[in-house]
Amino acid sequence: MPLHQRLIHRSRRLARTATHSTVNLRDRLLRSEELVQAERTPFEVIHREGIAQLRYYPPLAQDEIGLLDQRVPVQRRTHAVPLVLVSPLAVNMLIYDLFEQRSLVRYLRARGFELYLVDWGRPDSRHDEYRIGTYVAELMPKMLAQVRAHSGSQRLSLHGWSFGGLFSYAYAALSRDPDIVNLALVGAPCDYHNNGMLGLQYQRLSKQLRWLRDRTGFRPHNTSPRWWRSPGWANSLAFKLTNPVASLQGYFELLRNLHDREFVSDHATNGAFLDGMVAYPGGVMQDIVQYLWADNVLAKGRLPIKRCEAELRDIDANLLLVAGTEDVIVTTGCTHPILEHARSPDKTLIEVPGGHMGILGGSKAPLHIWPQVADWLAARST
Repeated sequence: MPLHQRLIHRSRRLARTATHSTVNLRDRLLRSEELVQAERTPFEVIHREGIAQLRYYPPLAQDEIGLLDQRVPVQRRTHAVPLVLVSPLAVNMLIYDLFEQRSLVRYLRARGFELYLVDWGRPDSRHDEYRIGTYVAELMPKMLAQVRAHSGSQRLSLHGWSFGGLFSYAYAALSRDPDIVNLALVGAPCDYHNNGMLGLQYQRLSKQLRWLRDRTGFRPHNTSPRWWRSPGWANSLAFKLTNPVASLQGYFELLRNLHDREFVSDHATNGAFLDGMVAYPGGVMQDIVQYLWADNVLAKGRLPIKRCEAELRDIDANLLLVAGTEDVIVTTGCTHPILEHARSPDKTLIEVPGGHMGILGGSKAPLHIWPQVADWLAARST
C-alpha cells in the first residue's frame, strides 16, 4: 500500500478512536448509570422492615449461565436448606450481582440454592439510634422468619461477608437457633486488635479512650449518636484509601482505554459500587468504636451488644471461614479466632488470595472461591 494511503487509513483510525473516546468520556461523566451492568439478575422483594428489605431470587429461566469464560449448567433440583445472604452495612447491594458474567447471586441460584438476600437499606439521620443489637437481635429474627415462611423450610444457611459475617455469627450465638445449619463467613472480623496495621491503630485508640474514661468518665455512648454517623461518601473514601495506588491506577487505566466501550462500562460498574456506599448509623458507629475497636469484645468471646450474656461459644452450626491472605481490612489474624471460639463440631478454614472485596466479588472469585463455598454448602444442605 502506498505511503499516502497508509497515512489516510491511519488518520481515519485515529479519528474513529478520538470520536469513540469523546463519546465514552461524555457518557462516563454524564450518563454513567446507563453504562452500569450490575443487578441484571431478577429478584422479588418479599418483605420490608423499615428501610430494610428481603429479596428472593427465583429459579433462573436459562439452562446454563456464563461465568467469565466458562459455562455453568443450571441445577433444577434445589437443595433442601435455603441460603440467606446477609449483607454488611455501608456497601450497596451491587457487589452481589456486579456483572452478568460475575454475579454471585446468579451463580448460587444456578448451583441449586433457594436464595434470599437481606438488604439493610440506606439509613439516614432518622436511623442514628440503630445499634449493632438492632440488626442482630431485632431485624435479623424478623427477616429469617419471613424466609422460613416463604420457603417452607425451618432449616437455613447464612452466608455473611464482612460485617454481614459478624451479623450472621452474632445472631447464631445470641439466638442459639438450632435450625441455623450452616454459617459461611467470608472476611468476617473478630479480633480487631490483631488486624495488621489497622489493629495497631485500634490498640492506640483503646489506650486513649481508657485514659479518657479513667480521668473524665467519658465513653462514646455518653454522647448523642447523631455525632457519630459516618456518611456514605466517607465510607467510600475510607475504602479507597486502603489501597490508594490501585484506586488512582484505575482512573489512569480509564484514560488509556477511553476508546474501549466495554472497558468504560466495566469501570462505571465498579465505580457504581465503590462510589455508592451508604452511611453507618451513629449508634452503630458508637458500638464499633467502643465495643470492637477499643474493648475488642469479640476477641474475648463476647458480643458487641449491651447487657448481652450470649457468647461466641454458643455457636454450634457447621462453620466455614474464608479468609483473604491479602485482605488489609480484615486480616487472617483478625478472622481466625472465630474458629477458636465457636464450639461447632464441623469447622473449615479456606485461605485464598485476594483483598476484602476481591474474596467476595473479585475477578478471581468466581472460579477459585465461589465453587469451594458452594460445594461446602451443598454437602451440608441435604
